[in-house]
Amino acid sequence: MASHSGMIRGLRRLTSHRGYAVGLAVIALGAVALAACGSSGTNTNTPGSGPTTGAAGQTLVVKQAPGGASYVTDAKGDSFYTLSADPSGQSTCSGQCATFWPPAPGSLKAGSGVTGTVSTLNRSDGGTQVVLNGHPLYTFKNDTAPGQTNGEGVTAFGGTWYLIDPSGNPVKSLSGSSSGGGGRYGGGG
Repeated sequence: MASHSGMIRGLRRLTSHRGYAVGLAVIALGAVALAACGSSGTNTNTPGSGPTTGAAGQTLVVKQAPGGASYVTDAKGDSFYTLSADPSGQSTCSGQCATFWPPAPGSLKAGSGVTGTVSTLNRSDGGTQVVLNGHPLYTFKNDTAPGQTNGEGVTAFGGTWYLIDPSGNPVKSLSGSSSGGGGRYGGGG
């Protein structure tokens, strides 16, 4: 590691070549500007390693579980949940809750087989969230691959999390799911 005085001498040498220093500064600023231009600024709800709900998954679709129960996913197969503690048409999940249970973006539309009424709500964080028959929808951080339903029956953040069926009702039991059971996730219960 260089000494403090050695670093100062190095800086003096660099600044004595002003053209070189200015050129480096311009290149660095240009790189920052290009990086900023390459970002779309769109939040695709990707906290942690959980599901993403970006452009490829903009439709609510129906998935059939091996036991016969139907539930709603996006086009990529990411499962949607509802929280029993949410009042009709309102979300109580924010902060740490929304880190574990990312809100489904308001841009999602009903696909074939979805019979419940699809609407949106304005969240306190400024985003919009899709609602199915009055139930705000969320994905689950611990569903790390399409088709997983690890959040079914989990008790956390003041309620129980359930998959949602195509008509907009919570699925209270899912035979044949890959559910991890009713464990607690993310503190709070």
